Amino acid sequence: MKMNMGDLKMWPMASQMAAKDMMDKYGKPDEMTPTMLVWNNKGPWAKTVVFKMEYPHNFPMPHTDLMQQWISFKVPTDKLDELAQYDGSVVVERTTGMFSARCDKEAANFLALNLAHDIIMGKRTVEEARKMYGEEAMKMKAGTMTEYTKGLMFSSNMSAADPDMALDKKGM
Repeated sequence: MKMNMGDLKMWPMASQMAAKDMMDKYGKPDEMTPTMLVWNNKGPWAKTVVFKMEYPHNFPMPHTDLMQQWISFKVPTDKLDELAQYDGSVVVERTTGMFSARCDKEAANFLALNLAHDIIMGKRTVEEARKMYGEEAMKMKAGTMTEYTKGLMFSSNMSAADPDMALDKKGM
């Protein structure tokens, strides 16, 4: 079932606003369904999806997550626990090599991934990153954008996929 742009009027207001922001910045979506809009390879993103469905998220303050943005980036497996502790809306897809953040604004996704990268590189602890996220979110709310919210502060890695290793014939 295809949708047209007029169908967005039936979406929650925050999802409509995110869709408008992405269309203003990246143009018409590459794919549209009744539940999501998709942009492929626009800006720094391998993929951007604005969802009709909003997910409640209380970090760093109550809001809804409705836009997920992916980059190609190989995350070391020994950092997965720390990233899970940092922010439940930061997602690592090891097999595809995709690393994403899901929030309500692109600037918040930049912030989430930049701080996650700081954790990966050992520049910040989970606690330091969470504290800074809250401080940066308050600046965004006040209309001030910083280096962490204006864009990615690191490069993506196009060879990030990790297809893993096959088990031997004995299943070991």
